[in-house]
Order: sequence, then C-alpha cells, then structure tokens
Amino acid sequence: MATELTTSHLIDGATDQKRPPMPSTPGEITNTLSHYYRGELGRMTSWRDRIDRTSNWAITVVAALLSVSLSSPTSHHGVLLFGMMLISLLLMIEARRYRFFDIYRARVRQLERSYFAQILAPEAEFNPDWALSIAKSLRAPRFLLGYFDAMGRRLRRNYCWMYVILLLAWILKISTPKLQSEGAPQELAHSWSYVADNAALGPIPGWPVIAIVAVFYAAILYGVLRRGPDDSDFTRGEAHV
Repeated sequence: MATELTTSHLIDGATDQKRPPMPSTPGEITNTLSHYYRGELGRMTSWRDRIDRTSNWAITVVAALLSVSLSSPTSHHGVLLFGMMLISLLLMIEARRYRFFDIYRARVRQLERSYFAQILAPEAEFNPDWALSIAKSLRAPRFLLGYFDAMGRRLRRNYCWMYVILLLAWILKISTPKLQSEGAPQELAHSWSYVADNAALGPIPGWPVIAIVAVFYAAILYGVLRRGPDDSDFTRGEAHV
C-alpha cells in the first residue's frame, strides 16, 4: 500500500510539473488579461490589415480598368465586364477574411466593454459571466458571421460604390459613339438598337449581355438592401467595420 501511495504521489507531482502555473492573485489575473488583450488586439489588427489590403486592390483594379477602357475608342467594353468579375472575386476573398476578423473583434470588444470599461466607469448592470463567451470561443473557435452576411457587410461598406462606378462607365462606353472604334461625331446614341449592338460580347448578342448585367446588378442591390442579423457589438455604438 505504501508503495502504491508513493507511486501515485510521484505521478501527481510529475503531472503538476507539466502544467503551467495558473494565476492565483488579482494582480496576476490582471497581468494575464492585459497580455491576452494585447495578443487578441494584434490578431484583430492583422486581419483588419488584410481586409484593407483587399479593398485597396479592388480600388486599384477599378481605377486601372477605367483608365484602359475610357482612354481609347478602340478599347472594348468587355474590359469593364471583366472588372466586375474581378472585384467580385476580391469581394469573396475579403468576406472570408472578414469572418476571421470578426472572431477576434468580438473577443476584443467583449474585454473592452465588460472589463476595461467597468474599471474606468463601473455600472450597476454588470454581467458577471462576461468571460464565459470568451472562454467558449477559445476552447472551440467558430465563425460568428455567415459567409453571405460577411459579403453583404463588405458590399455595403465599400464594394457597392465600385460596382456603381463600373456600371456607369459601362453604360457610358456602350452608349457613346465617340468611345466606339468608329469614332462617330455624335455625343450619344440615338437608338436602343445601337446600344444593344455595342453591348455584344463576341458571339453573344447585345440584349442577352444587357440582361445578364441587369440580373447581376439586381443581385448586388439585393445584397446591399438585405440586412442580416447583427451581433451584439453592432447594437452598441456606431464605430464598426
């Protein structure tokens, strides 16, 4: 029996040596939370930088394609359609990045709202279980926002204006004779058939191309107007991404 107790004690001691020491005093807990907050803030900032980088790429692409398409009558309007497809790809990439950013942003906001704000200005309505949601997220990280909700959010913030600019440039390109290869002297087209002829894309006639663009922009409009369920952070204050 003594041998078994000694063996059990040695095993427990070895296990305790492998475990990292847990903070036990209020000062140690505060120090741990400060370092944790700094780490989460760094991860959130890193993903925010990736989001901004994708938006900058999209703006650069739009500016470059506008310059190419509208600078010369020989430039095809398909360049602008290609631009619509390209910023759609960038929007999908940015939506994926935004979902990761949203995880760390929610943790940081929970710490700021429930811990630091309570230190600076204590309120009577204080939720003592505020750390439970952070602990659950650390044990089993999961996305807080759906993919299409993230796309809609980024679409409303930035991308809707890029789509509008490309659409206006495309309409101007196919409806202005001076911007066509024949270089006609009149300012605007005098018939819808002329616009439809200019909208042709290779073997595809003009009217189907116009219909596809109209359906595409109807989907963009739906994404802008559709409001998904916002999390608690979006119901508190106006400064959000």
